[in-house]
Amino acid sequence: MINDNGVARVTQPAKAFNSRESLILLLLKMRTFIALFLIVGFFAITVPDFLAVGSMVIMIKHIAINAFLALGITFVIITAGIDLSIGATLGLCGMVAGWLITKGIVLPMFGIAIFPSIWVVVPVVLLIGALIGAGNGWIITRYNVAPFICTLGTMYILRGAAMLTSGGETFPGLAGNPQLGNTGFDAIGSGTLLGLPYAIWMMIVLALVIGYIATRLPFGRQVYAIGDNEKAAELSGVRVKQVKILVYTLSGFCAAIAGIVVSSQLVASHPANGSSFEMNAIAAVVLGGTSLAGGRGTIIGTLIGAFVIGFLADGLIMMGVSEFWQMVIKGIVIIVAVIIDQMQNRMQQKAAVVAQKAVIQQGEASR
Repeated sequence: MINDNGVARVTQPAKAFNSRESLILLLLKMRTFIALFLIVGFFAITVPDFLAVGSMVIMIKHIAINAFLALGITFVIITAGIDLSIGATLGLCGMVAGWLITKGIVLPMFGIAIFPSIWVVVPVVLLIGALIGAGNGWIITRYNVAPFICTLGTMYILRGAAMLTSGGETFPGLAGNPQLGNTGFDAIGSGTLLGLPYAIWMMIVLALVIGYIATRLPFGRQVYAIGDNEKAAELSGVRVKQVKILVYTLSGFCAAIAGIVVSSQLVASHPANGSSFEMNAIAAVVLGGTSLAGGRGTIIGTLIGAFVIGFLADGLIMMGVSEFWQMVIKGIVIIVAVIIDQMQNRMQQKAAVVAQKAVIQQGEASR
């Protein structure tokens, strides 16, 4: 409508949304920061030395493991996919590292075993993780298999393969043998730089790299386009299948990083390493604002979500809360995060409809 000065004014529907619901929508978008603030504040009051420098470094070192997985799976979820195999990938990659360090590469025809150095072990393990992810992406895109079903099957395959590498036993003593020239693996988990563990620096670097890809490179925009509307993205020239394969490849690669760090910190590999880690990663991503429906999410949100999950878990342990109750609380957090995500989706859709109606009404009024 036109006011007395001849200027089109905002229609009542748009005003109604702005006055009553824009604040709620803003709070929903800021939920991760609010949750982090409340959790840190609560444990700072109830747990002695929770904010002590030593305690924070140890907790962030733990958080880094979940952050590796969560950062890798963020792109997958933005494309409206899911990867349930990342925990099993972590476990298998750790077992491969343990095999190479303790058993070496046996060459029966020559009667010898080659023990590769750390500079060979790490790239090989990362390559295996990436290939596992690429395999998931290829099956999903080539045969149009639902990501949930494909990665669930892969999870069982990888768990079985991890068990087969050692008969279900642990590979201990991953520090290596100086006489074999394969020492240094344990330094990845125990080493520090400027007073911070390597794992924390690796988390920061990985977050910066993936954040740059998401915001600055065409690949990142294509990922969001696929999640928003896959058919429209394909019609606009996006190579949907190739992008999806790369997205799952990145997820497997990040899971391999986590597998290396976990095995290095423990100085041992066990086939059950990483069990249920995928749930914590998914919780961190969803809590960080990434929509399970695809098309929306940020790397910084995922990182903060990982901190929320990590501080919550470690805080409960420091309070002496039973492990069973910890599982209950984590489950509640996941459900609440999904509910809030759905609320945000509905409110954003409503806001878009209201804004569109306002533009149409203003156009009609100006005629």
